Amino acid sequence: MKNYLVVGLGRFGSSIAQTLYEADSEVLAIDTNEDLVQEAINNNIIDNALILDATDEKALKEIGASNFDVAFIGIGSNVQASIMTTLNLKELGVKKIIAKALSKSHGKVLKKIGADEVIYPEEYMGHRIAMLAMEPNMMEHMRFSKDFLLVEFKAPASFLGKNLMELAVRDSYNINIIGIKKSNGELNSSPRATSVIEKGDTLLVITDSKTARELENLK
Repeated sequence: MKNYLVVGLGRFGSSIAQTLYEADSEVLAIDTNEDLVQEAINNNIIDNALILDATDEKALKEIGASNFDVAFIGIGSNVQASIMTTLNLKELGVKKIIAKALSKSHGKVLKKIGADEVIYPEEYMGHRIAMLAMEPNMMEHMRFSKDFLLVEFKAPASFLGKNLMELAVRDSYNINIIGIKKSNGELNSSPRATSVIEKGDTLLVITDSKTARELENLK
């Protein structure tokens, strides 16, 4: 069984960590923010999380970072931390590094220093929305592994008028919503628990392969 390291417990990183955790994968999540680490544990997002600075190579060595098969870097606005973390993990010999980038220039740097895959959440969402406009019933996805995908689909009628807290999609549907595209083109790349799903919304979610196949049947 592969084991995973998730760096950063913002919405993107938390969604990745929980999806892996619920798929019974071996996963460790780390963040410098004590509140985020505690929140992730309290909310059963993951049961193995540490307060740790991934820009500190010595700290990564101490947790055995080199033994992880895949590392996800979901660090948000701190570009320098994202770059240093990627470099550290590469030098420690992590087999595969998947990193979130905020811009093309950021992504190019990540690639050059060792990221195997670079994810642009907002760009990905915008591109897929355009494709959906041309092919309304199409469901696109980006596969990270055998059982781990980013999927987008039109919000079903049962979701409309409800916020993410009311929907409790993690428990009820085994999905984690990390982006909401409004019908007017507005993109919410960091939806909160109070974000309301409206008619015409397109959702970007992280889930497993089995659930992805079932999303088309949601009414």
